[in-house]
Amino acid sequence: MNIFVDAMGGDNAPVEIVKGAVDAVKEYGVPLTLVGKEDIVKQELAKYTYPQDKIKVLHAETVIGFDEEPAMAIRRKEDSSLVVALNAMKGDPDSVLISAGSTGALLSGGLLKLGRIKGIKRPALAAALPKDGGVVLLIDTGANADCKSEYLEQFAMLGHVYFESVLGKKNPKVGLVNIGSEEEKGSMMVKEAYQLLKNSDLNFVGNVEARDIPTTDVDILVCDGFTGNIVLKLLEGLSSYLMKGIKKSIMGSAKGKIGGVLIKNDLKQFKKQFDSDEAGGAPFLGVKGGIIKAHGSSGAYAIKNAINQSIKFIDNDVLGKITAKLQEEKAVKEQEKE
Repeated sequence: MNIFVDAMGGDNAPVEIVKGAVDAVKEYGVPLTLVGKEDIVKQELAKYTYPQDKIKVLHAETVIGFDEEPAMAIRRKEDSSLVVALNAMKGDPDSVLISAGSTGALLSGGLLKLGRIKGIKRPALAAALPKDGGVVLLIDTGANADCKSEYLEQFAMLGHVYFESVLGKKNPKVGLVNIGSEEEKGSMMVKEAYQLLKNSDLNFVGNVEARDIPTTDVDILVCDGFTGNIVLKLLEGLSSYLMKGIKKSIMGSAKGKIGGVLIKNDLKQFKKQFDSDEAGGAPFLGVKGGIIKAHGSSGAYAIKNAINQSIKFIDNDVLGKITAKLQEEKAVKEQEKE
C-alpha cells in the first residue's frame, strides 16, 4: 500500500495537509508519503509526535497553481508535487494520490501520467453528497463537460463498483439526473443514456429530478460533468447559506441564544450531514491508479478522511474490480454477437 499526499496543494497547504496526514497515521496506523518541498514539510512535521517510520517525505521543488493551464503545467513542471507523486505511482495498482490542489491539473495529470484503464472511454469524478439517511454518489461532477450517452452508462458502472467496494452496499440503485421523472424526458443524449442503463445489468431505477436528490432512495446519480458540477456547487452553496441563516436567526435575540444552547449538539449533528469534509474527497475513477481530489479549502480533518477513503480504495481493490467488470461486459457483448 502506497499512499501519496500532495503536501503543497490547496489553500491551507502545507500546514493543514501535514496535520491531517499525521492524524491519519495516528488513527489508522497506515504508512504514507508526503510530497513537497522537503525542508518545509519536515518543518511542519517537527511540530508533532508520531511514529517516525510511518511518514516519508518525497521532495518536489515546485507547485502547480490554481491559475495555471492544467495540461501545460503537467508537461512543463516535472518537478512539481503533483507530477512527482504521479510518476512515483506509475505501474503500482496499490497506490493512491490525495491532493487538494488544482482539479484540472490533477485530472490532466492522471490521464497523461497514469492513463486510462483499458476499455474506459472517459474517467469520471465522483462525489458523495448527503441525503436523508446516508449519501448518494454523484458521477460525473466535472471531469467531462461534454458527454455521449455511452459515457454515462460507463459512469454508472464506475459508480457501481466504487459504491459496492468502498461504501459497502451491494447492488446499489442507479438513477439518471434529469428534468423529469418520465422516461421520455430530457435531451437526446440523456434519453439514449436512459435506454442503455435500462438494458444494462445495473440496478437502474429511472430518472431523478434535482429537487429529489436530498431525499432520494437512489445510491448513485449519473450525469454529464457540466450538470454534475452545477448540482454539486449549488448544494455546497445552499447548505452554507442555510447554516449561516440558522446561526444568524438564533443569535439575533436573547431568546434565540438561550434556545441555541439547548439545541447546540443537535445543530452540530445536522451540520455534519452537509459537511464535505466527512468524505474527504472525490475519487477520479477510470484511470490506472487511485486519485482522490480533496476540496481546495480542505483542513486537517478532511485530509485525514480522504486518507481513510484511500485505504478502503486499496484494500477493496477498486481498480481490479473495475477491470473485471469491463472484461465481464466485453464477454457478454461478444456472446450476443455470436
